[in-house]
Amino acid sequence: MPPSRAEGPVLVTGGTGYLGRRVIELLLEAGERVLALARRPAPELEALGAEARPGDLSDTESLALAARGCAAVIHCAARTGVWGPLSLYMEANVQGTRNMLSAARGAGAGIFIHASSPSAVYDGRDLAGVDESYEALPPRRFPYAWTKALAEREVLAADSPELRTLALRPHLAWGPRDPHFLPRLAALARAGRLRLFKGGPYLVDPTYVDNAARAHLLALARLREGAPCSGKAYFLGQGEAVDSRDFINSLLEAMGLPKARISVPPRAGRLAARAAEAAWRLLRLKGEPPVSYFTALQLSTSHYFDISRARDLLGYRPEVSMEEGLSRLKASLAARA
Repeated sequence: MPPSRAEGPVLVTGGTGYLGRRVIELLLEAGERVLALARRPAPELEALGAEARPGDLSDTESLALAARGCAAVIHCAARTGVWGPLSLYMEANVQGTRNMLSAARGAGAGIFIHASSPSAVYDGRDLAGVDESYEALPPRRFPYAWTKALAEREVLAADSPELRTLALRPHLAWGPRDPHFLPRLAALARAGRLRLFKGGPYLVDPTYVDNAARAHLLALARLREGAPCSGKAYFLGQGEAVDSRDFINSLLEAMGLPKARISVPPRAGRLAARAAEAAWRLLRLKGEPPVSYFTALQLSTSHYFDISRARDLLGYRPEVSMEEGLSRLKASLAARA
């Protein structure tokens, strides 16, 4: 069901990012008026039809001005990745979300949708089909997961009749134009450095980016209708868990690259990742380790989730299947070649 457009403009943060841009595109296709928070000029968003509004998540005054007149906020901006000082993640993901919540209240927006992550409950153990009743706080040594957990908790605690909030947890969003995971995967494969873990199976449920983005529109529509869906978190996925090694090799095939070898014992791989992190910190090496401990854990555990709550309360259905998503990815890459 398309969202009603009588409620006023929607402010989207993180619109120059991967998920945020797709959310903006789908909102515009639905006829919404979109305000896009941008730290710097964003002609690509204005070319789509969005109204870019200058603002920075660390600058409360700029956020207040950017949010003026908006009826809803979809907060996709975040510091991603798995390596870097905790302070930078705290500033962007926790304080930035706190500042955006305050700006939404000040603007009189009635809706706040937070793009969260299953990492908010990932503590390094197998999570096989758990639902939102599962609660765990990631360790501080995983700065992205830790700060996404803290931010999500603040968003859900802020739910009120005046500002209805919820959090969406798309699992491993992927697809065309991915600027993060796919380029890194391709670089490792081309360098002959991509090795996967033995054992398993290691089941995951990656979310095609269009499905993840469309869930934000569904949430917006349900909140506008007054449906009893606020104050909750929602796992998103395809609803079909696959072995992460098969998924990675499918992506490599779509990119025209050879399959990765399954050759690393999990315990040895995790120890090597921890040793690499220690060396990077001790020697203050530039960049990041070839594989972080967090990534090693994710590649050697199952983490897939029950998406029933999103189906039941938001009407979420993954419209694009895994097969169709891979086909679209391959076509997109071929068109850019």
